Amino acid sequence: MSIERVGVIGGGLMGSGIVEVNARAGLDVVLVEVSDEAAKSAHDRIVASLERAADRGKISPQDLAAALERISVTDDLERLADRQLVVEAASEVEQVKLDLFRRVGRILIDEDAILTSNTSSIPIVKLGAVSGRADHVMGVHFFNPAPVMKLVELIPSLTTAPTTMDRMRAYVTDGLGKEPIEATDRAGFVVNSLLVPYLLSAIRMYEAGYASAADIDRGMVLGCGHPMGPLALSDLIGLDTIRAIGISMYDEFKEPLYSPPPLLDRMVDAGLLGKKSGHGFYPYG
Repeated sequence: MSIERVGVIGGGLMGSGIVEVNARAGLDVVLVEVSDEAAKSAHDRIVASLERAADRGKISPQDLAAALERISVTDDLERLADRQLVVEAASEVEQVKLDLFRRVGRILIDEDAILTSNTSSIPIVKLGAVSGRADHVMGVHFFNPAPVMKLVELIPSLTTAPTTMDRMRAYVTDGLGKEPIEATDRAGFVVNSLLVPYLLSAIRMYEAGYASAADIDRGMVLGCGHPMGPLALSDLIGLDTIRAIGISMYDEFKEPLYSPPPLLDRMVDAGLLGKKSGHGFYPYG
């Protein structure tokens, strides 16, 4: 059974990108945010992104208009009742996600509907356990910016049914035209297990005064051929997200390399979250 009706919970950078990807792929999408104001802001973000894509010739004006017609925004979680797939992209806070999975698991009408999380680190099996439909729950981890990045991590838990995994694999490849990799239900999955220790190491280097932020980033761009330095990348991802992933991975594995350095804690406490807040390791206009 192909997926045609999708719900997305959370309209931040990741959530709005996931909505855009699905709408551009021809799917009907309902975006749920915490308030009417937040829903309108998310819609504005999606419109701006689609307009940039049209300006660059990535999509036609007709495709832009058609994609927007497929998107509905709301602050009412009940609007997800008829969805065949729901992607949770709320804040990377375990209790928030557990509450959402508990509520949405009861709301979905279709017993075959799939409930997924875009989490970077929270155990999928926990989310499935509270949903009341553990065999239809798994992780689907998009990468930022979702309309551009081809990779999607698919993460089944111990209780995910093989048919759920098969449907999600078809959805990602045939439905969205993206490339999936499969990972086990361990904090960090594949990409963040490799990436986050690298980013935290760069933050520790800056904290210790080895070099300026700009020189650390230039070193990795010019010396290793990376498209972006680790501190600029941390700003793009969001320092609060990096910190949350590090805490989750440290809690699971107790490896010091996963533990967020004090500077990261201080920056998050100060609201210096990176590009989304206007300032992180660099200022953003």
